[in-house]
Amino acid sequence: MQPEISVFWFRRDLRFDDNSALSMALKSGRAILPVFIFDSSILDDLPHPFDRRVIYIHQRLQELQKILLPWGSSLHVYYGSPLEVWKSILEKFHVSEVFVNEDYEPYGIKRDAEIKQFLSSNGIPFHGFSDHVIFHPSSIFKRDGTPYRVFTAYKKVWLASLKDIPSYPSENLMGAFYKDDSGTIVSPQSFGFTIKPIRFPFKLPDLDVLKNYASSRDFPAMDATSHVGIHLRFGSMSIRQLLRRALPYSGIYVNELIWREFYMMILYHFPRLVHESYNSDFRFIEWSNDEFLFGLWKDGRTGYPVVDAGMRQLKETGWMHNRLRMITASFLVKHLLIDWRWGEQWFADNLIDFELSSNNGGWQWSAGTGTDAVPYFRVFSPTAQQKRFDADFTFIKAWLPEYDSPLYPNPVVQHSSARLDAINAFRDAKRKNV
Repeated sequence: MQPEISVFWFRRDLRFDDNSALSMALKSGRAILPVFIFDSSILDDLPHPFDRRVIYIHQRLQELQKILLPWGSSLHVYYGSPLEVWKSILEKFHVSEVFVNEDYEPYGIKRDAEIKQFLSSNGIPFHGFSDHVIFHPSSIFKRDGTPYRVFTAYKKVWLASLKDIPSYPSENLMGAFYKDDSGTIVSPQSFGFTIKPIRFPFKLPDLDVLKNYASSRDFPAMDATSHVGIHLRFGSMSIRQLLRRALPYSGIYVNELIWREFYMMILYHFPRLVHESYNSDFRFIEWSNDEFLFGLWKDGRTGYPVVDAGMRQLKETGWMHNRLRMITASFLVKHLLIDWRWGEQWFADNLIDFELSSNNGGWQWSAGTGTDAVPYFRVFSPTAQQKRFDADFTFIKAWLPEYDSPLYPNPVVQHSSARLDAINAFRDAKRKNV
């Protein structure tokens, strides 16, 4: 007879320490089988065989495996449809309970409902816990029971609700895992992805970064941001540990963490935003959607150096400074009149720290179509932004070696006329919706 075991399913929580569902699995009293699934329904939609996120996940799983092996345990890593993988797990193991940290994105909710139903039909409880946010998306509501739609009001209640930040230490955890060192880390090469070494720095933000965050965070030439987005996305860093680190030093940094939860809450309650503008006034904008101009934007060849430098940084590294994310997004929508969904998808395909709710929220904010968004008639001047945040062209010259030479292109549009065209297009869309 096989022993009864509990399964902990790693997803967006690739760490042992301060992991809420994993700590609850410990209380089951059974040996814990750690499982990870490379989800084919997600990976098959990625456009390129070289994807930094897949490489990061693979590296992180190898790190977790190195911790487990000396204890006589190992990760069991699979590739395929989660439902089919779970069928194979139940054929091999006597599973008593399954523990997961909840996923609040539309696909994750649907996937978990399917797996929960399948496990339930086999008499196996599926326990979900909140882990990658401080507050569950349904825990902060207005007095009328509806979700907040304005950030400042949400932030006020979020901060007022912040009491003790729980911790889930990992003492005595390693000995609780199922004794089986036969598990393997399936290589992404086996399902069509290219692997090459990439260094992903992993640490909590330096205190100097936090102390100077308010004054330095908007200048892309300065290394003044924390670079923890990828670790929050895949849960290799605890949001609770990060918040504890930041609270004494930077209210502005904490503000960014609250924005992350605000957008996650919005998408949770309004899943249609994956495909639609939040503001119905702008559902009928007459986009130009010029594919040639879109290609120039993607390649960083628009003739606006602050835009082009940001786009080159993204293409080369898979990351872009947050101020430049706003500038490049605004430029695509308000200067080129290209649908924000085109740009959102490009970021989704290329950002190593892509998180659906933050990406969607940021793009709709920049486009003026989202909740609590920038007004549609506010159009960033790329030249003014460059003068304010890269006045000496340090960042621009680092990413545009041809800048200030005959090789650098002229602007593809003029700011003044493009601004008026955008305002008119948005204004016309509002009129059509009346």
